[in-house]
Amino acid sequence: MASANRCFWVPTDNEVYREYHDTEWGFPVDDDRRLFEKICLEGFQAGLSWWTILRKRENFRTAFAGFDFERVARFTEKDVARLLHDEGIVRHRGKIEATINNAQRTCELVDRGGSLAAYIWTFEPDLDTRPHPVTEDAVRGIAKTAESIALAKDLKSRGWRFFGPTTAYAFMQAMGLVNDHTHDCVIRGAAEKTRAEFRPPW
Repeated sequence: MASANRCFWVPTDNEVYREYHDTEWGFPVDDDRRLFEKICLEGFQAGLSWWTILRKRENFRTAFAGFDFERVARFTEKDVARLLHDEGIVRHRGKIEATINNAQRTCELVDRGGSLAAYIWTFEPDLDTRPHPVTEDAVRGIAKTAESIALAKDLKSRGWRFFGPTTAYAFMQAMGLVNDHTHDCVIRGAAEKTRAEFRPPW
């Protein structure tokens, strides 16, 4: 059961989940390492709940060198074998190999464009196209958007894996490219204020 003054998906009895909602989800991010981490974790979440990933997040950070994409890009088959034996993470060969591949692709993107953040924020939706007010039904009704489809398509063309349009939209929600805190959520105003003060790194 969700708290009446928070988004409907936040369990009232889960302090870790509540802290994530109150301090991270929907707040704009321009740090390349945090953006890369979220892309990877969203990929690992495919077919699973976010709670499964969130409670293992520190283990993932340890296993993947703090999501330093330059280091992860140099992982070898030996690292894949190590990770497949790491009970603290999701042991899925395809997702592990995709994370290493995506780290390599991130390095290429940064070399060409300067930063992952500068690239990601070009896909921010026009605020005028967002539902008003943001209700539970509105949030439940959006699984992907034109912008998330475009982001996923462009990354796929660059060789990225495990990042489709639905995953891309969940990423955009979490990283503050959209503010999907519902209109009656106690955190919505703080997320709006932070976005108003935020300068996209284009």
